[in-house]
Amino acid sequence: MTPVFRPAVLADVPGVVALLADDDIGGARETAPLEDYLAAFARMDERCQLIVGEADGQLVACYDLIILDGLNARGQRRAQVEGVRVAAHLRGRGFGHRLMEDAMARARANGAQFMEMMSNAARLKTHAFYERLGFTRSHLGFKRNL
Repeated sequence: MTPVFRPAVLADVPGVVALLADDDIGGARETAPLEDYLAAFARMDERCQLIVGEADGQLVACYDLIILDGLNARGQRRAQVEGVRVAAHLRGRGFGHRLMEDAMARARANGAQFMEMMSNAARLKTHAFYERLGFTRSHLGFKRNL
């Protein structure tokens, strides 16, 4: 079973929401009505791409790739990855590695010089996975509801 990654379409949104909710953290957070997720998908543009992974006709992975421009970091274009998920029954089988390789390739193709991400502090196994891929812990993240 090898995943094929592609840009999401509207019909993928319910499956992506199910992937996002498929763990303790996401299950507690991803509780909005489907209409909210559909509206968010409609607001996404070419700078924020929702990518899905399919295998054997099933939606098995997803991530958001956001391309950012700014003056910091010498004005380099950067990519941010969020919402990284692999279906629970496929974790530990190389899908996450393939997903991140796909994300890095798409980021490079969009002119990004580096990739950054945030991960929930409780996801210790996930952090070890990212470090094995060559990512370093470089920042401390903060967030606040507005």
